[in-house]
Amino acid sequence: MALRLCACVIAAVFALAAPPLQARPLTIVAIGASNTSGLGVGEQNAYPAVLERLLRQKGIDAHVANAGVWGDVTTGMRNRLDAAVPKGTDIVILQPGANDLRFFGTKQARTANIAAMVQHLHARGIRVIVYDPDPVPRDFYQWDGIHFNAAAHAKIAATLAAQITTAAKPAPAAQTSAPSPESPSAAAPTPAKP
Repeated sequence: MALRLCACVIAAVFALAAPPLQARPLTIVAIGASNTSGLGVGEQNAYPAVLERLLRQKGIDAHVANAGVWGDVTTGMRNRLDAAVPKGTDIVILQPGANDLRFFGTKQARTANIAAMVQHLHARGIRVIVYDPDPVPRDFYQWDGIHFNAAAHAKIAATLAAQITTAAKPAPAAQTSAPSPESPSAAAPTPAKP
């Protein structure tokens, strides 16, 4: 009897110490405009590709699809959402960017489009992370003052990886601020842009 109890305790200890089993790869889609696509740094240095590498380094079998389209606005993202986000997607990273305001859109329409995308994705059972820092740190930009540099993409990926690895289950849309230059993995929820 004591031998059986000892064997059960040992088996339980090994079971608790074993890493969690991942039934299938984690499927993530990053949707946005030119900053998501990696304009100026290349797709391999854009935050979606860097995020995938970081998650795999942490032992998470993840595939991060880059659905960034140069020049896109939130209306375009909303219109292509179902085509860009296939069935079976676990997480969508929505990086709406600033093209709406750059190309004569309004803050109200931008906010409404972001909310509609989040609501639609939640209705599909998909966790949404909205990466929409305000303000964006000045050192994030390339020479043009519009597009993220490679170091910014790395910081964004680290911030997102920390959010993804610490999340135990799907949650409502997280609004994320940009990490500070001193702390690449710092992230704090911030209110939505007006």
